Amino acid sequence: MPVKYEITSEQQAEIEAARKKNRNKKIEAKLRILSLRAEGKTLKEISEITEYHFTNVSKIISQFIHRGLSYVLQCHYLGNHRNMTYEQEEAVLAPYLEKAGKGEIVSVAEIAQAYQTAVGHTISPTQIYAVLKRHGWRKVMPRSRHPRKANEEAIEASKKLTLKFRN
Repeated sequence: MPVKYEITSEQQAEIEAARKKNRNKKIEAKLRILSLRAEGKTLKEISEITEYHFTNVSKIISQFIHRGLSYVLQCHYLGNHRNMTYEQEEAVLAPYLEKAGKGEIVSVAEIAQAYQTAVGHTISPTQIYAVLKRHGWRKVMPRSRHPRKANEEAIEASKKLTLKFRN
């Protein structure tokens, strides 16, 4: 027969105090599950009220019983990892900013190589472009032709007008 976890009145008071301080909606949902369990609701009733699957409800209650409220209050939805802080990224990009300021061509491959050596592992090109965007860099290419360049007929006509000296 499955174990039925009971929440004591002291634990219930602790849960309610945490609900008053909480600002995270994901953690609030977990705390609501715990307070409903403290009121004596079954897993099925809690899952219908909170719209969580009953296995998730059971897992949250079990985590609370075995690991405590501090574990439930932690946000375990991690993501958007940065390899470096903003300042560290600036330090890696600084030499290339100087090169670009002098008018030299800076390629993303060079920056990616420097970034990978600083981080210590390979990264995708998408991540390099995200770093460059975060620091306000944009793609600037030289024009393929001047906007005021004369058309081919005018160029040929000017060639005929120039004097050619023969020796």
